[in-house]
Amino acid sequence: MANGKDYYEVLGVKRGASDDEIKKAYRKLARKFHPDLNPGDKTAETQFKQLQAAYDVLSNAEDRKLYDQYGENWRAVKAGAGAPPPPGWEHAAPGPEPRAGGFDFNDFDFGRFRSSGGGGGFDIFEELFGGARGGGPTRGRGRDVEAELELTLEEAHRGGRRTLQMQNAEKTIDVNIPAGVRDGSTVRLAGQGGAGANGSEPGDLYLHIRLRPHPVFTVKGDDLEVELPLAPWEAVLGANVEAPTIEGKVGVKVPAGASSGQRLRLRGQGLHKRSGGRGDEYVRLKIVVPKEVSAEERRLYEELKRVSQFNARR
Repeated sequence: MANGKDYYEVLGVKRGASDDEIKKAYRKLARKFHPDLNPGDKTAETQFKQLQAAYDVLSNAEDRKLYDQYGENWRAVKAGAGAPPPPGWEHAAPGPEPRAGGFDFNDFDFGRFRSSGGGGGFDIFEELFGGARGGGPTRGRGRDVEAELELTLEEAHRGGRRTLQMQNAEKTIDVNIPAGVRDGSTVRLAGQGGAGANGSEPGDLYLHIRLRPHPVFTVKGDDLEVELPLAPWEAVLGANVEAPTIEGKVGVKVPAGASSGQRLRLRGQGLHKRSGGRGDEYVRLKIVVPKEVSAEERRLYEELKRVSQFNARR
């Protein structure tokens, strides 16, 4: 659990919340507590990490089902330790010792594994480590394995290196994430799938990329879109303001007479493309009206109302 807190409480949703409600709640709170928007604020950073941990579980159908059923014990159940014993188990007749073990990846969660050959589920220890948990691999070439790899938008944009290491097993997988991968892309790791029998070649591991929702940017293919709030006078008179991009803030010139919904194009400020170059970023303007004004501000607005010939509904 997120520091002992209920994941649903962290996101502020009910247990029966839909996937869309969970995503909306995450995006709203992530935008509020994102470290980039709260530089130096350790409290916001901690809250953002809790949000991320909660969303990682509740946005995954299989993990959410386990969490709903077993609560804070869900990870142990997923790792193969079995369900926690029922109340009063200590008074039951003795039986065989529970199977020990379980697995965990450092800073990585494969999510849901399945065999590309179809059929039901299988033991991940057998597939990746040649029968480390009972049973041997099938005859001939090892089976291909598919898994889901979740990345932040920044990781997908810049690329990088991930080291996947199985605890209590002598197996480390280095993954090079190419810059410009997209949601739904697949990264193939040759020879990292199921072990082959009698010295035959192993199968391959296919990582299907999944991008986490970003609290600031919306992805449109190679392009990004971001909302930029403006004061009424900035929209009327024009202004030089800063807008966020995937690689930091840049200056933007807002033309005089700008309207809400108007989009400004920032060439080359979008995502890296696998073929080279970058997409664009579109800044969507939003005029924000102050909820409270001083007496002097109200007087000036009243004066503007008196002298202006502008009719917004004409």
